[in-house]
Amino acid sequence: MNAELIHKAYLGEIALETPDIQKSILDTIQALDEGRIRVCEKKNGTWITLAWVKEAILLYFKTQKMSVMESGIFKFIDKIPIKNWELKDGVRVVPSAVVRKGSYIHSGCILMPSYINIGAYVDEGTMVDTWATVGSCAQIGKFVHLSGGVGIGGVLEPAQASPVIIEDHVFVGSRCIVVEGVHVEEGAVLAAGVTLTASTKIIDVTQNKEVIFKGRVPKNSVVIPGTVAKTYPAGVYQTQCALIIGQRTDSTDKKTSLNQTLREFDLSV
Repeated sequence: MNAELIHKAYLGEIALETPDIQKSILDTIQALDEGRIRVCEKKNGTWITLAWVKEAILLYFKTQKMSVMESGIFKFIDKIPIKNWELKDGVRVVPSAVVRKGSYIHSGCILMPSYINIGAYVDEGTMVDTWATVGSCAQIGKFVHLSGGVGIGGVLEPAQASPVIIEDHVFVGSRCIVVEGVHVEEGAVLAAGVTLTASTKIIDVTQNKEVIFKGRVPKNSVVIPGTVAKTYPAGVYQTQCALIIGQRTDSTDKKTSLNQTLREFDLSV
């Protein structure tokens, strides 16, 4: 891997056919696949996006050719191969779960029929439930539960854009949508049907005065779908928002804490 070479190739300063470039691209994709590097990493409490890694993924798309790929009785035509699994990987992969090469799935994860795109990182003990999708470069933490039909958005361009980040012990309820680089901090609980985009108002209504967040769900927040009035030329209409209605117990036993939270707030999941 050579970050400088990849960046120059991305800018068009070096031909993609150059052997060193080809090797750097393939080495980067392999390192992503094995979890030795990741698109976005946390350093000193701050998430940092490595633009050159995303550039390598984009160059990988450019340099690969369409081919027929077989998986059992199924055939696919694509540029990016499907991840190959072995028992030693320690991942439970239920039939119809599809993971593209260049994404990392830690041991102890469970993948129900779902889809995970290139550049994604899914950490230890996470459940990706039925028909959930994890988009390009999304970062999913340890012991996260992505419930059925959850849509975690992906982002490749611009290369410096932050991906969706779901930190450790987060619960994402059925049919939630989290896109446009939204950051869900550790221990948060999203009830069924919550939609979060970069511009969605996330309103903490637990105090006497509302506090509004955008693009970030604070640690241990319990979040439900909501609406907020907005004035248009034709009148006042309710637009979608998210409401923070409480805090999850910051317990070492996160599973017990989650069960208590779901009961206490009578959440749909």
